Amino acid sequence: MNRLRIGIGYDVHAFAEGRDLILGGVKIDYKYGLMGHSDADVLIHAIIDSLLGASNLGDIGKLFPDTDAKYKGISSIELLKKVNSLLLAKNIEIINIDSVVICEKPKIKDNTDKMKSEISIALNKLDVNRIGIKGTTTEKLGFTGRGEGIAAQAVSLIIIQ
Repeated sequence: MNRLRIGIGYDVHAFAEGRDLILGGVKIDYKYGLMGHSDADVLIHAIIDSLLGASNLGDIGKLFPDTDAKYKGISSIELLKKVNSLLLAKNIEIINIDSVVICEKPKIKDNTDKMKSEISIALNKLDVNRIGIKGTTTEKLGFTGRGEGIAAQAVSLIIIQ
């Protein structure tokens, strides 16, 4: 019996000097990067948590703890590939992913197609039409509005076969 399940994910990272800004597996030209144990890709982290939540496989911190040196500086796309392997081993198919990146700057619209491509590749060529990525602001309210960091949310629909 096939079962549909939905999962949500949310992540936040503060801006940091001297780091590259990686969003959706893509290096974005911006004056700041994000602080974190890995590459701090908030979008991929939110997507990972949405997939893990839908699959009842825990969360990103449980699978890839920031106390483990082997994940220091790791590409979040590599973590997404590991999660995809877990899903495949449990006969879980991703139906679709929708996400939003929340920040005043940088604007992401010129990079969303490349992000979808990187995510698609990490998920065994999941059709890019099944991956949604949007950008929004908080109208200068809160930490994202003050330009202190970036947040991301994601929702995933999966089928367990």
